[in-house]
Amino acid sequence: MPTLLMRLAGPMQSWGTESRFSIRDAGREPSKSGVIGLLCAAMGKPRFESPDDGFPSLSKLASLKMGVRVDSEGVLKRDFHTAGGSHRRGEKYGVAKADGSKPGTVVSTRWYLSDASFLVGLESEDADLLRYLDVAIANPQWQLSLGRKAFAPSMPVRLKDGLRQEPLREVLGNYPWDGSVLKESPERLRAVLDATPETASEVRHDLPLSFAARRFTIRYVITDFISFPKGGE
Repeated sequence: MPTLLMRLAGPMQSWGTESRFSIRDAGREPSKSGVIGLLCAAMGKPRFESPDDGFPSLSKLASLKMGVRVDSEGVLKRDFHTAGGSHRRGEKYGVAKADGSKPGTVVSTRWYLSDASFLVGLESEDADLLRYLDVAIANPQWQLSLGRKAFAPSMPVRLKDGLRQEPLREVLGNYPWDGSVLKESPERLRAVLDATPETASEVRHDLPLSFAARRFTIRYVITDFISFPKGGE
């Protein structure tokens, strides 16, 4: 079964699935909703879907079997952001509050991964869809980002040999390791793959139903470990 590979690497990445209000989390590897969002940006697919918009449907994109090989785990770091608190003509402007009180400055805590590198694979019986997505990431309509708009990739997302005929698990185990971040090759690499309810080791709220309405459902995943690829560095 064919697989499309992508490289997601950069100085800063954030793939949160549990963000709440002023705390923004960052997963230890790319989320499925985040990767599908990146593909939508590459295609120029808007948040609001229509049956005749000419793009693959969100449900079809969500049905792709996804796996992530962690070539460099990166370092989890924390940043603080403030919103509001500006002054204009003697008046103070800020962020509106739900309780109706005066607007003020809001401080948020945002986590991100520093210097991480991931090999992402998408498997499907629909080879035409994978070819379409490969062309899209080679010529993106909108900016591609690593979880947040400010986090740009440091390497091309598209791999020249990214369209493979091997199934997902096999190609993740054989594709050469990205040694641009780590100086020493690890003995094994962590991988997170889509799974069934019977085989899953973890459940995540990470399968997009609507980006416009920000609705998601359960995704089943399993964590595996891959021996260092024979392709080497």
